[in-house]
Amino acid sequence: MKLMPVGVDIAKNVMQVHFVNTDTGEIFNKALKRDKFLEFFTNRSPCLIGMEACGGAHHWARQLMRLGHTVKLMPGEFVKAFNIRNKNDTADAQAIWRAVQQPGKAVAIKTEQQQAMLALHRIRSQLMKFRLMQTNALHGLLAEYGEVMRKGHASLVRNVPEILARLSGRLPAVLIDSLREQLGEVERTDTRITDIERRIRELSKNDPGVKAISEIPGVGLLTATAAVASMGDAHAFRSGREFASWVGLVPRQTGTGEKIQLLGISKRGDKYLRKLLVNGAHSVIQNAREPGLWVTDLLKRRPINVASVALANKMARIIWAVLAHGRPYRKEAAHN
Repeated sequence: MKLMPVGVDIAKNVMQVHFVNTDTGEIFNKALKRDKFLEFFTNRSPCLIGMEACGGAHHWARQLMRLGHTVKLMPGEFVKAFNIRNKNDTADAQAIWRAVQQPGKAVAIKTEQQQAMLALHRIRSQLMKFRLMQTNALHGLLAEYGEVMRKGHASLVRNVPEILARLSGRLPAVLIDSLREQLGEVERTDTRITDIERRIRELSKNDPGVKAISEIPGVGLLTATAAVASMGDAHAFRSGREFASWVGLVPRQTGTGEKIQLLGISKRGDKYLRKLLVNGAHSVIQNAREPGLWVTDLLKRRPINVASVALANKMARIIWAVLAHGRPYRKEAAHN
């Protein structure tokens, strides 16, 4: 049975729905209020509902699937190619309706548990950026008075109290108090980051997928939990190469005819997960006693940053293989 395609452009309060009735040929394009949206699809014949993978899309996808419909979430860039008119809700719903009928890689619909894990990661990432802003401000302000410290967060927390004590005889007390308050904010942010990481650990302690891929060199708690939550269902990807491509760890291509040139990595997909994988790979290359023959040979031919991205690509493929096939990580097989 072929499902009737439906395009839905979601927003906070109004949902634009577009479809063509397969029996009568009637074109339906109407805005529905938020509280009437699910009611519209209740008791309808199963449909293929397309939506952009934006804020709230996973929630609505889960609700619609409970009503018996099939939902396909699509990247915004994919849908944009089908918008042939001006940018508005009506045109967007039509573009989504066209796009949902085309073959293309759908975004895996995430569970509430997976979204909860990603929410913790986003909060931690925001706190990390905030802490960096605070420490950079302290470095810059103290440098104005001839106090230059080594780079790094740990060095700042360790040395600032002594520096402020030394400057207290030269600078106004109100400034010294303000700098001490700034240092206190940095330490409080440290505590919040530690608490978030503890909650991530607690939320993932019973997840067999996280435990399995944590055995892979370069994949720690953060990378493992982010990979499992971002991937959704490993079987949504046909291979490890497709997953690595989805993360953005494959070369971009340009050219025409038979002349194809490979450029730098595409940087498409999940930026946060890609950063964790590259950082983990870089750590393996720099700190591991035996990074492996494959990495050693690669470093003889390529710079360390190129090797880190290549190793991150390999790690992504191994992560997919472990999760998709349900097999434990085997070091010997991975290094062949």
